[in-house]
Amino acid sequence: MNAAIDVPDARRSVHTNADARPCARVALLGTGTVGRAVLARLAMWSGGPFVDRLQLVHAANSRMALADPAGVCPQMAGALLGAPRQVDAACTHGTAMPATARSSLDAVAASLGRAGTRIVIDATASEAVAARHAAWLAQGVHVVTACKLGQGTSLQRWREIRSACREGGTRYGDSATVGAGLPLLRSLRELQEGGDRIHAIAGVLSGSLAWLFNHYDGMRPFSALVRQARDAGYTEPDPRDDLSGEDVRRKLVILARAAGVELEPHEVEVASLVPPELATAGPDAVDAALPALDAALRQRFAAAYRSGAKLRFIARLESDANGSPRARVGLEALPEDHALAGGAGTDNKVAIWSDRYRGQPLVIQGPGAGAEVTAAGLLDDALRIVRGS
Repeated sequence: MNAAIDVPDARRSVHTNADARPCARVALLGTGTVGRAVLARLAMWSGGPFVDRLQLVHAANSRMALADPAGVCPQMAGALLGAPRQVDAACTHGTAMPATARSSLDAVAASLGRAGTRIVIDATASEAVAARHAAWLAQGVHVVTACKLGQGTSLQRWREIRSACREGGTRYGDSATVGAGLPLLRSLRELQEGGDRIHAIAGVLSGSLAWLFNHYDGMRPFSALVRQARDAGYTEPDPRDDLSGEDVRRKLVILARAAGVELEPHEVEVASLVPPELATAGPDAVDAALPALDAALRQRFAAAYRSGAKLRFIARLESDANGSPRARVGLEALPEDHALAGGAGTDNKVAIWSDRYRGQPLVIQGPGAGAEVTAAGLLDDALRIVRGS
């Protein structure tokens, strides 16, 4: 199974080290929670079997960029980018410099050179970075990302990415965009490659919302759980992205397109959990407005509890009575023995119905949030590109 969009091309070249093992030059964009986990994992590999497979030559966030053609030390990158300050001899042959988002992005392709395997790892949630994916791919630079703004927004951008892969002979590693690296996208692609038609998909696609409703008991305020999930790094930086269903909408769009259904985001029906007073709060007022969630969710929990059901935030793709695709996202009360009612922690749980899985769906379950599993998914995709697998 392959989580990347793979478009074979004879122009693809491979850089090798002295041991003739394939190696890639890597640029890491973003040093937030996920980016730091990527740096930590690279540092952990020092002296290990993967140390010569991925060479970090560029690391950047919106405040600082660090570039060194001889290779950037992950520990130094983490220290410098996490708290911008003057560091003498930060690079052996390179430079550390203040960077705006634009100047940093302009420097990425140049820092990777013109030959060999080149990979951008996008660990941001940036629209500006996602808008560059197709251009990098067309230039022969592979892209690995956890950002859903590349494939989960307009069909035009999704098609541009696919076209750029063909043009540049490159691959788009996207397994971390849905399920934090679980084999969801590559399972859908493998089923179709084997001749299966996908009939329906349903599941818990948000690790943060899974955690919230696995822990919510109707006693503790829901807003307190949201703060706890945000502080643990389970939610997006603005938790309304999760609570509104927008994050799950993008994930369902990505899954639908991987299943052969070319949806536009507006075609997904979304039942948001965010009340108007929270939706209109400014960025600095979100925390104070979170208690607006509590009363409505307490009532929904009580109603579900009385009927022996559990609340779960579900994404569904299925066909309507006319055979047209219907996609929707929202909170549902499921019987306790329902296939999607189980799980623990931040588990994602997804059921896939296809030609071969008609009566009993294929169910994929595992952690769907967290910096460590997302970083591992990103680097797994990068290593697949290096191996050409």
